[in-house]
Amino acid sequence: MAKTVSDVIVDALVKAGVQRIYGIPGDSVDPLVDSLRRHRDLHYVQVRHEEGAAFAASVEAKVTGRLTACMGTSGPGSIHLLNGLYDAKMDHAPVIALTGQVESDLVGRDYFQEVNLVKLFDDVAVFNASIVNPSSASYLAWRATHESRIKRGVAHLNLPVDVLRMEAQEEEHNFQIPTPSYSLDLDKVVELVDQSSKPAVIIGGGARGAGQKLGEFAERIGAPVIYALNGKGVMPDSDPKVMGGIGLLGTKPSVEALGKCDLLILLGTSFPYTSFLPGKAKVVQVDVDPGNIGKRVRVDLGLVGTVDAFLDGITGRVKEKEDKFYAHLKDSKEDWERELERVERLESKPLKPQRVARVLSERAAQDALVVVDTGNVTMWGARHFRASGGQTFLFSAWLGSMGVGVPGAVGASMAFPERQVLALVGDGGFAMTMMEVITAVKYSRPVKIVVFNNSKLGMIKFEQEVMGYPEWGVDLNPVDFASVAKGMGAQGLRVEEPGGLEEGVEEMLSHGGPFVLDVVVDPNERPMPPKLTFKQAKNYVISLFKEALEST
Repeated sequence: MAKTVSDVIVDALVKAGVQRIYGIPGDSVDPLVDSLRRHRDLHYVQVRHEEGAAFAASVEAKVTGRLTACMGTSGPGSIHLLNGLYDAKMDHAPVIALTGQVESDLVGRDYFQEVNLVKLFDDVAVFNASIVNPSSASYLAWRATHESRIKRGVAHLNLPVDVLRMEAQEEEHNFQIPTPSYSLDLDKVVELVDQSSKPAVIIGGGARGAGQKLGEFAERIGAPVIYALNGKGVMPDSDPKVMGGIGLLGTKPSVEALGKCDLLILLGTSFPYTSFLPGKAKVVQVDVDPGNIGKRVRVDLGLVGTVDAFLDGITGRVKEKEDKFYAHLKDSKEDWERELERVERLESKPLKPQRVARVLSERAAQDALVVVDTGNVTMWGARHFRASGGQTFLFSAWLGSMGVGVPGAVGASMAFPERQVLALVGDGGFAMTMMEVITAVKYSRPVKIVVFNNSKLGMIKFEQEVMGYPEWGVDLNPVDFASVAKGMGAQGLRVEEPGGLEEGVEEMLSHGGPFVLDVVVDPNERPMPPKLTFKQAKNYVISLFKEALEST
């Protein structure tokens, strides 16, 4: 039987290592869907919204490092993919998007559901093309997978439905991605480290998988380790060298460490909030992308390579410092942890969201995949969920999109069915993509979703306060999401009393299928940053003063 263009595309995806494609069928992609039906090596996952398809693919690609696929039909179905694809773009996740198109002879005639998707996807994609001739199908399918994996981004192929049905010849292509070898000149780094008395390390997503080596290096040079959001979980939060996060989600000991350090080593991060970085310290930056080096701050020395290769080469060459800088921050870290625990142990009603995050971290599996949505919940997850060092944390880190939690959990669970998957979501983010609970039910994915339900767009409320505006437009209609979950076929439980939290978490984690734990939390709990600018602090104090007057 002769192969069609759609067959050739599916074969290329499999050869490139794609295991799943997320999407919804539609007339313009039905030939592709039929090829998926007949191909046993590529698993099709039917989602309930194309945004969920792209989010699931993005998170699967982030957690595995492998190319993942999503698809949408012509017009609206493919437009829906864009938000999740921008998440993949900005977090450098390899995702290929296949979009349907009207018949090729109708393009340009303003036909029903005709959208110029190549033009629309131009900003999000590292490779962007339309297959208009079956003779180019094999090459373009290979090229899209190759570019996505090499450049760690989104590749897009637009597929007119008549072209998908045409016969095509499969060409031979090399689907192997060469392993880059780096030659790092470490002499100058060794000199800078040995001369430093107060070195500090900031890590990002590029340090994932290097936790043990990083700990050995930091111990040898006495450096505190601070993490950008994507670096959470690389080392355990309990490690005395780990000071916590930095930026608006950060910690006071991290701010203190950076305020005192004389050498800053950036490993696998392009941290954007430069106001939190030291102004006078010397800077070493290591990144696989040369475009990231010096992009945010002036660097004294930049090295192109992996964090793993850097640590392999540097640790044995630097002198071991007897006076450990991180040890001087011990009291600061302990004071900060006492401050966190004071709130985390409160038995107040409504429950404190900090307590919910802490209880979850105490009971979650040591190798859990933890997907954290965007909003106030990002703060609760980043600060109050104590990472074990074996867990993997997944965020919409650079796009910062609400709604990533539920479909992201589905994607993570598809990739690692043997591992516990836990999603921390706000009620605003949950409502945006909660239909993907149905996907979890359909495919028996035992994801555990915890809704921090405060009936508010809490982060926006806080931002309004800090900027001196009155709270407005952020109230959400109260919803019992546990009942909604039950209506979708999952198990659900609502927790309103402080005494029921631990029992509710245990019930959720012991359940064998998808579970939504709907926890009513305090809507007035503010996610305070470790430091504010003078103007922010002034506006914040004024807003609190006005609030006090109104309450009296």
